[in-house]
Amino acid sequence: MKLKILSTSDVHGYVYPTSYSSRDDRQDYGWLRAATVIRDVKAAAGPDEVVVTIENGDWIQGAPFASYLTQRPAAEAALFSKLTSELGYDVGVLGNHEFNYGQDYIRHCEAQRTYPLVGANITGGVAQGILDAPYHIIDRQGLKVAVLGLTTAYVPVWERADHLHGLKFQAALATAQHWVPRLHELADVVVVAYHGGFEADLTTGEPTERLTGENEGYQLLTQVPGIDALVTGHQHRQIAGVYQGVPTTQPGEKGVAVGEITLELDAAKHVVASDARLLPTAPAQPDATLAAETATVQDRVETWLDQPVGQLTGTPMTVSDPMAARLQGHPYLQFINQIEMAAGQTDIAATALFNDDVRGFGPSVSLRQVLNSYPYPNTLVVECITGADLKAALERCACFFTLVAGQVQVAPAFTTPKLALYNYDIYSGIDYHFELTRPVGQRVTRLTYHGQSIQPDQKLDVAMNQYRGNGGGDYPMFTPGKVIREINTDMAELIRQYFADHPVVTGQPQTNFTVKITE
Repeated sequence: MKLKILSTSDVHGYVYPTSYSSRDDRQDYGWLRAATVIRDVKAAAGPDEVVVTIENGDWIQGAPFASYLTQRPAAEAALFSKLTSELGYDVGVLGNHEFNYGQDYIRHCEAQRTYPLVGANITGGVAQGILDAPYHIIDRQGLKVAVLGLTTAYVPVWERADHLHGLKFQAALATAQHWVPRLHELADVVVVAYHGGFEADLTTGEPTERLTGENEGYQLLTQVPGIDALVTGHQHRQIAGVYQGVPTTQPGEKGVAVGEITLELDAAKHVVASDARLLPTAPAQPDATLAAETATVQDRVETWLDQPVGQLTGTPMTVSDPMAARLQGHPYLQFINQIEMAAGQTDIAATALFNDDVRGFGPSVSLRQVLNSYPYPNTLVVECITGADLKAALERCACFFTLVAGQVQVAPAFTTPKLALYNYDIYSGIDYHFELTRPVGQRVTRLTYHGQSIQPDQKLDVAMNQYRGNGGGDYPMFTPGKVIREINTDMAELIRQYFADHPVVTGQPQTNFTVKITE
């Protein structure tokens, strides 16, 4: 007998194969392509094959398609679970981004779900109706398959407290150590579906990031005997193989691939061989039936995105060279910081150029440009920090760069194992200077505020997104305990509101920081 375990993860609302950069954009990804791959695998299964499908989280947030549904009546959000139920998933797991709009929104999105949501390390989730159980046992053709659900325990670090009321997140490792041996008493095969990634090299065990508890995948592989298959996500990496004796997948993001783990079992239903691979979705056509059910919504999304927001004059805010923008500043980044300062009532702010696809704004700004340039539902906080905190944060920013043969590149820590360009911030309201020829940790050589050198014990109010304000991105100098104000409106809406109050905005060059590359 064979057991195939198919998984999607981190689709982030990209139902359609488009980046939404324009109405006619087409890409080689999307959940509708993944749906075709899953249907094909199921259809090709032989009489001695069991196919189990897992939706591994971060499904309902991200793409403009998802953002649009948050603006509609609650009942329309159920489209997410209608689609996954019609495709026939067997079990689902919550990702960290499921919580971005609160627990009520999760319940709305899951209203038409026909499969269980499992989460063993989220206590209170079952009582509050966002989870069904810690695990689910699938009994098919006489084979019992237990799926244990886990979500990264780092959710409370990023998420607003009111979105997590009544919930507690336990370590994935300790939870799995508790449940896996018990599940082997109830089932033939134990699968761990973890919306989290890996904190270490899967082969050598060398740490690849600071051990915060965000990613515990390597510990699951090496410290939890009895896991027959490990499905992961969260990091948006494309991983497939047998690591530390456990077949493991992570299928990227936006439906670019479907994870497939194959287990061969003997007559006693013991695993005797295993394999793992990724099934690319690019060759597949979008599932026609599911596309027909969502076509009307997709058309409304495209029309919604094209609505005008505001006008720009002055220095252009279109980003054509992302590296130059990070090295020299950019009017677009200056403008985002200007909005943060206005909302937070500060004169210092920080923002990031989240990825190299961010193109900023043209002369006529549409909602499409806003959502593509600021793709996260971040709210803002204002923190009262010290000059020492600020300098430490800037040193973290300065280590984003490395010099190779005299050329500036992004340091490997921000590209490997996961691309994390969003962890480099650009500040407005202060003047600062980096010297990249100096050692990491000693690169900030000038730091002033209103023309005066900032002192280590000086108090400063700084506006930033909540992810950063909670220390996200390895910024431990920022903590919830330093928050003095919260602005609980997401940034896309703050940008829209700013244009409503200032229909014509004049772009200004950013001149408050410099980066020295050569001696």
